[in-house]
Amino acid sequence: MSATPAAAPRTPLTRARHLRRARQAVLATLGAFALAFMLWHLTRFSARTAALALALGGAPWLAVARGMWRGERRSHALACLLIVPYLGYGLTEVLANPGARGLAGATVLAGCVACVALVAYLRVSRP
Repeated sequence: MSATPAAAPRTPLTRARHLRRARQAVLATLGAFALAFMLWHLTRFSARTAALALALGGAPWLAVARGMWRGERRSHALACLLIVPYLGYGLTEVLANPGARGLAGATVLAGCVACVALVAYLRVSRP
């Protein structure tokens, strides 16, 4: 009988490293979500309409931006709830507007991934 060598034990990631990676994932996915939302509106609408849509779409995020940057759990939970209307809006455009399907679909996909990243952060940062 041949004995296979045991794999060297991996050093576990510390809680701080998990938190840092989760925060980086949240910020990256929210950045992709914001970029898709901006590109969608800048390419589909006139400059004035796009500016208005971006101002109205970005205003709620100003309330949670500071807390998210600091790593506050409540801000991340609120951000997860803030994504839901954007998902509904994007899904409606995907189904009803053939010209906006590409960027609206990218916004919906990025929003779903951001929501998953936010929930992962909330689970990792649980006390």
